[in-house]
Amino acid sequence: MYAKVKSLGIFGLEAFGVTVECDISQGLPRFDLVGLPDAVVKESRERVRASVKNCHLDFPVSRITVNIAPADIKKEGSLYDLPVLIAMLRASKQLKGDTDGFAFIGELSLDGEVRQVNGVLPMLLKAKEEQIPAVFIPYDNRLEGSVLEGIDVFPVKNIFEVMKHISGEEKIAPCYNKNLTETEISYSVDFSDVKGQAEAKRALEIAAAGGHNCIMVGPPGSGKSMLAKRIPTILPDMTFEEKLETTKIYSIAGLIPPGKAIIDNRPFRSPHHTVSAQALTGGGTTIRPGEISLAHNGVIFMDEFPEFDRRCKEAMRQPMEDSTVNISRASGTVSYPANFMLIAAMNPCPCGFYGHPVKECKCTPAARKRYMDKVSGPILDRIDIHIEVAPVEYEQLSRRAQEETSAQIKKRVNRARAIQQKRFEGTSVSCNARMTPAMTKEFCVLTDDADALLKMSFEKMGLSARAYDKILRMSRTIADLDESELIELDHIAEALQYRSLDRKYWNNEQI
Repeated sequence: MYAKVKSLGIFGLEAFGVTVECDISQGLPRFDLVGLPDAVVKESRERVRASVKNCHLDFPVSRITVNIAPADIKKEGSLYDLPVLIAMLRASKQLKGDTDGFAFIGELSLDGEVRQVNGVLPMLLKAKEEQIPAVFIPYDNRLEGSVLEGIDVFPVKNIFEVMKHISGEEKIAPCYNKNLTETEISYSVDFSDVKGQAEAKRALEIAAAGGHNCIMVGPPGSGKSMLAKRIPTILPDMTFEEKLETTKIYSIAGLIPPGKAIIDNRPFRSPHHTVSAQALTGGGTTIRPGEISLAHNGVIFMDEFPEFDRRCKEAMRQPMEDSTVNISRASGTVSYPANFMLIAAMNPCPCGFYGHPVKECKCTPAARKRYMDKVSGPILDRIDIHIEVAPVEYEQLSRRAQEETSAQIKKRVNRARAIQQKRFEGTSVSCNARMTPAMTKEFCVLTDDADALLKMSFEKMGLSARAYDKILRMSRTIADLDESELIELDHIAEALQYRSLDRKYWNNEQI
């Protein structure tokens, strides 16, 4: 007796169609599972066996062979328990009804309960692409499964619900979430908490508006971390496509917060400086997204930037340029999206007080140079905005005047980002920082005065071609904040001042 049912699988970020075949034949009792399964998939034999017996169903005392096709792709995870069980019940004629129009995803407990699995959203997207009309998923994944339209998603708690639906005894209502409109996101922090630091706030506003990378250099206690932790409060609202992309990554990683159907706020990741290069970029025996992919469409904040392992910092060079990270392992090559905004913070020297107006630096010039050299030139060149965060004076800290709130800053950021979305409509580019060279040439139109200043600065400062492009893109963002069609002299001048800090700290022979 033979039966087959549909299922789905995940490799990297991409889902693929799976067919689970079951053959029950005469011979010594045996349960074989083939199709390049990993250890977790092989263990499904025992979970299925126990589920059948504990649910008072008949486990065939025959030779059982289950094939999970295609056999050339390694199958990972516990999500094949449910389709293996359904295929076996159909082959043993214990399940009445047609299963051709269904796909099955789910892990089984020993008593027949269907448990939550990771990666449901990308698998449902693949099911919709392959025109599978209905998919059974675990009940605990129902919010994630309610995101899509055009496909019936049936959340089930146990195998009896699946059997009754297929046989027509008791139908399950598909899950639909009609309340996926933008929700109000509240934060416990606000930019109004930060006293002074007007220059740093302005730089972070530009970074948020255009998706630019930023590094902050300053002594301990000047407010670098405080500023960085408030960046999520001014980031522009996400489009539905961005929410879906981000949710796919978090679904595979199993990090969708309980009670949420979709990730609707931009991610903010803050890995510790002891993080490994593999944890940062992704990988492992079972390839999983790393911190830079979890920060896709959001921010990764790297505090104490020089203290990160050099391999970690250098591993970010290619993703910062291409917005993707390619991970090659023996099992295959996976590409994860990594369109993140890097915010880095660091001290100007090991003791932290080089250039401080009051406290004296105790580091030797050689120690300062070794410390600054931990941040390489290629990495620094890929960071658009370099800003010095100076110590806050007493008068600024003690004044009672109300500082500008995050809501006020975010209005300007949203307005500038809306201009960019209209500009790049129909392309894969989402913000000024991701413009291609052709787009930079087309949209970064300078006035004569602005062009003359940029030419003079390029020759005098010895800027690289990459720095030239980044200044143009940054000035385009500043012009968008001013709602100016052309890039004026003031816009170029402000962009140039954000590229001069390396002359003080990295290229200073007297350091």
